[in-house]
Amino acid sequence: MLRVLIPVINKDGALQAARHAVFLFSEHCVSEVELMEVLESPEQGHASAFHSRGSLRLQEKRAMLSALSQTRAILDDAGVPYHWSRVFGPVAGTIAARAAEKRSDIVLVDASHLGFFTRWRVMNKLWRSTQTPVTMVH
Repeated sequence: MLRVLIPVINKDGALQAARHAVFLFSEHCVSEVELMEVLESPEQGHASAFHSRGSLRLQEKRAMLSALSQTRAILDDAGVPYHWSRVFGPVAGTIAARAAEKRSDIVLVDASHLGFFTRWRVMNKLWRSTQTPVTMVH
């Protein structure tokens, strides 16, 4: 039975990854799902020059709340047992660290709403920084 890590890395959520985890759960392949909301530090963008870190972080949390609730609803409706957490840090490094910490068997990344260059950048860093297999779902 697999331990699956699903990172929510943007405001569109990880709906496709959650649907794939539901399918694997229904086929009795998944025993545990870790849903992780990854928020990058707001100081890294250009907006930090014009807005306070607190207001940027609050805005990011609000945008991600909707994404996380939709992703959680898919897992809840299917009865998939999962744990969720919110983590701040660089996307690829944070995902790699959590996969190692939780001894995940696979990382399911929903790349359906990521642009080509963002998808390439995140996946390239992930594949280099983790020993855990990474599957991109779109």
